[in-house]
Amino acid sequence: SRAPGVAHAVTLVREDRPGVQRLVGYVVGTGDGPVPVDAVRAHAASRLPEYMVPNVFLEIPAVPLSPNGKLDRRALPVPPDAVAGPSRAPRDAREEILLGIVAAVLGLETAGVEDDFFDLGGHSLLAARAASRVRSALGVECSVRDVFEARTVAALAARLAERTASERPALSPAVRPERLPLSYAQRRLWLFDSVRGPGTAYNVPFAVRLDGPVDAEAVRAAVEDVVARHEVLRTVFAEADGEPYQRVLAPGGARVPFAARRVRAEDLAAEAEAASRYVFDLAREIPVRVTLFSASDEEHVHVLVVLLHHIATDEWSTGPLLTDLDTAYAARAAGRAPEFPELPVQYADYALWQRELLGETDESDSTAARQAAYWREALAGMPEELGLFTDTPRPATPTHGGDVVPFDVSAATGAGLARIARASGATMFMVVHAAVAALLHRLGAGDDIPLGAPVSGRGDEQLDGLVGFFLNTLVLRADVSGEPTFAELVGRVRDTGLAGFARADLPLEAVAEAVGAARSQARNPLFQAMVTYHSVSTGVSSLFGVAARELPVEIGGSKVDLEFAFGGSEDDGRIEGGLRYATDL
Repeated sequence: SRAPGVAHAVTLVREDRPGVQRLVGYVVGTGDGPVPVDAVRAHAASRLPEYMVPNVFLEIPAVPLSPNGKLDRRALPVPPDAVAGPSRAPRDAREEILLGIVAAVLGLETAGVEDDFFDLGGHSLLAARAASRVRSALGVECSVRDVFEARTVAALAARLAERTASERPALSPAVRPERLPLSYAQRRLWLFDSVRGPGTAYNVPFAVRLDGPVDAEAVRAAVEDVVARHEVLRTVFAEADGEPYQRVLAPGGARVPFAARRVRAEDLAAEAEAASRYVFDLAREIPVRVTLFSASDEEHVHVLVVLLHHIATDEWSTGPLLTDLDTAYAARAAGRAPEFPELPVQYADYALWQRELLGETDESDSTAARQAAYWREALAGMPEELGLFTDTPRPATPTHGGDVVPFDVSAATGAGLARIARASGATMFMVVHAAVAALLHRLGAGDDIPLGAPVSGRGDEQLDGLVGFFLNTLVLRADVSGEPTFAELVGRVRDTGLAGFARADLPLEAVAEAVGAARSQARNPLFQAMVTYHSVSTGVSSLFGVAARELPVEIGGSKVDLEFAFGGSEDDGRIEGGLRYATDL
């Protein structure tokens, strides 16, 4: 039967990009307005096997014919490339690798984790190619049927995770004991704070300039709403018998530090940095405070500083925090309370679930015991200290003072690194990890380069909208022996990284204990250098209904000897970064 609004149609296979074939349907309308392409696609899908439904439908004024009356294929227009839609960032290494495979198979520069493989031009042959590459890259069974049924990277990653996961307990609201334990990541920061004393090393400031009218009282109320919504923001960390525990304050019982101040416009940046150096007392006050600076000599110019302690936040938390703050402000400015969707779990539920997941290292069948055994073998024989040349001897007790040297990588070089990642079945993190290892090797650090790398613990989508500290730190060794090519080094780093990421639940302290790392007040016991990579967009462009832009805030400090931080732009491929170093050395 004839599709609605179609007078004539032609379907053929095109290969406009080498190796990427697409089934394209050209349709000529009946003259009653534009052809309803979605209706035509639905019509075809209801009558044809999926592999015979064109990937792209394109309306043309008439079917081009040659002088002898046959179809003139060369006269048919080239269909536009599929465009990836708006999508969240990859949640973990598995999603990032799958994203690279999908983009490479489809011949696209980028794709989104929530884009439909077939809407982007995929078909059965490309699905088979994608499944083969997934099996090779991740070492897990993946069939063409998987690609057809789990049509997005997010869905496919979830399906493969279920296939490879052990019996992990479900994350759900938990029965709360009288004393709530900290998560393992929180306990690490609490110990640091207890041993070293309170400081600013783990302050996480976010400052944003606002150009437009802002109601300070609405901001104050919105901050209180957000703190009431997220338990971790109204938690203090008490101690009993030498062990810390979380004390979650009632929404009305938590005093939220908020200040609105007027300063000269030229002093806004300096005041934001000063506010970001506040020293939290985690046992007595909640780990968040907010200051709204307004220019006294310029109308409608403000800087909002949201300062959190790392014990209550991570990089991902900025998104849900700002979204909730903006929602609450809009409601309060209109004279009403915000209506938030209910959070499925709170951070304390995660902390309890984490303990259920891991079990004890002395239980032979526990997750903790299995992962400890892996790390014991993976880190055996690792050098105790990275052989870096320093200007001054290492002090017995570090001050954790630090500074940053910024650097930029051009869009062209960034695109080249992305191509290496796709060709290697690796992530951009793995590529920059290999680059840092190669650099340190060249600078005399040896052939065995252990680097620390943060990894997110947000493996469950129920945690996506939650503010909290969901990071662990892995120790990843790079083997630079034998003069490998850079591609070979990326492959080595990729294999090590995938194995490590699959065993990322065990907290760093338990890894150090399993390995028997020598303890020292002077340095980190497992690594002295770190590498991080994160994708960044253009940042916040509006907040509270006015134009906004992030204001960089640097408060100094260094947790390790060297930290290489890379931030890749989602817009043009540029990479902005900073080399943070310990001023003690």
